[in-house]
Amino acid sequence: MIDSSYVAQGPRVAIRRLSRSDFAEIHALREESAPMLARWLGVRENTREAFDSSLDRFEQPTREGLVICLAGTGQIVGGVNINDIVRGTLQSGVLGYTAYASTAGRGYMTEGLGLVVRFAFDELGLHRLEANIQPGNLRSLKLVERLGFRREGYSPAFQHINGEWRDHERWALTAQ
Repeated sequence: MIDSSYVAQGPRVAIRRLSRSDFAEIHALREESAPMLARWLGVRENTREAFDSSLDRFEQPTREGLVICLAGTGQIVGGVNINDIVRGTLQSGVLGYTAYASTAGRGYMTEGLGLVVRFAFDELGLHRLEANIQPGNLRSLKLVERLGFRREGYSPAFQHINGEWRDHERWALTAQ
C-alpha cells in the first residue's frame, strides 16, 4: 500500500516533500554524517532556524524539497532538492542531493533519485535536470551516470565550499 504522503514509491524507498516535522530526524542525520559530507557540502548550520529558512525557500515555485524514505518505515535515508526551476521554453531544474552515513552504500539514493527524476519529468513537467558535481566525488558521479545522466561540461571555480571555489562537472538528463 502506498502512503498518501508519498509523491512516488519504489520497491524499497519512497519520496515525499520535506516538512517542518522532519527537523529532529534531519538534524540527527546531519550530525552523524557531517564528517562524510563536509568535503563536498562544506560546513553547514544545523539549527532549527536554518532548517526553517530552507523550508521557506521550498515554498517558492522555483524549488522543491524532498526526502527519500524507507517505504516500510518512513525512516529518512536521503534528501533531494530541485533548485532553480525555470519554466517557459526551458522547463529545467538543478538537482542537489545528499545521502546519510548510516544508510549510504545500500542503493537507496539510486532508487530514490530515480523516483525524483520521474516525479520531475512526469508530475512537475520538467524537460531537463542538471547535477553539478565535484570531480573527486566519485560516488556521486557514478550515481548520476547509473541513472542515465550524461556529462556535458566542466565548470571551473563553480561553487564556494569550505573557503575555496570548487570546480564541478555538469551532468544532465532530459525527458524522453
